[in-house]
Amino acid sequence: MIVCSSTECFPDLPKEEIAPLMVDLEFTSVELAIHEEGLSWVRPSEVLSNLEQALDECRNTSRLHAVALSIDQTVEGELYYEQFAACCKLAKALKVVPMIVPAAELGTPFNAEIERLQELVRIASLEGCQVALKTQIGCMTEDPDTAVVLCDHVKGLGLSLDPSHYIAGPHQGRDFSKVIPYVLHVHLRDAGKNDLHMRVGQGEVDYGRLITQLSNAGYKRALCVHVPSVVGIDHRAELRKMRLLLESLL
Repeated sequence: MIVCSSTECFPDLPKEEIAPLMVDLEFTSVELAIHEEGLSWVRPSEVLSNLEQALDECRNTSRLHAVALSIDQTVEGELYYEQFAACCKLAKALKVVPMIVPAAELGTPFNAEIERLQELVRIASLEGCQVALKTQIGCMTEDPDTAVVLCDHVKGLGLSLDPSHYIAGPHQGRDFSKVIPYVLHVHLRDAGKNDLHMRVGQGEVDYGRLITQLSNAGYKRALCVHVPSVVGIDHRAELRKMRLLLESLL
């Protein structure tokens, strides 16, 4: 396993400052946000319109090694799949495998979500990529049982596990170890039952146990620091603390 950080940790910084800051914090690998809205290294629409330029942008990371792409799109229909296919071509050029995508919101028909995920997995497989569905409050994956059912229904689908959403979410207290065999990527912060964002070490995420479970399942990919900036907390110190903690457990 390796420790990396997400560009989503720095929503208020200009893009050109993010990679040098990560290097200063002694990260060597990065997860790039390919989002249409908000902070984005490059937007899915830009990837589709000019793949070569998008590739140049994604290689401009101050020697940080890209290990995952987080994809968040706003379009629907055929254009949605065209943009995703372009992002998979980008990932292949970068030698990135995990494509992290959000799960459908609660209330979405189950069969419609299965059809969407099947098509995403099919497209990703053409470029040697794998789809990792985010475990997230407010989405179909907020329940670990449903997350497993989705993976069982869509051959090749995996999960991007953020345990804080199971600790602070509506299914808190339940054992979510059943999702471990499906994990393709991991997002880590600290959280408590009443707070999704807490200082590192003050929440209830058992990093040591989680890493042991992942290791026993054969997981050899990234542990991605995904710590947001919170008013009154030294963000850079929290990022450094999380990196040091994870590296000490590997």
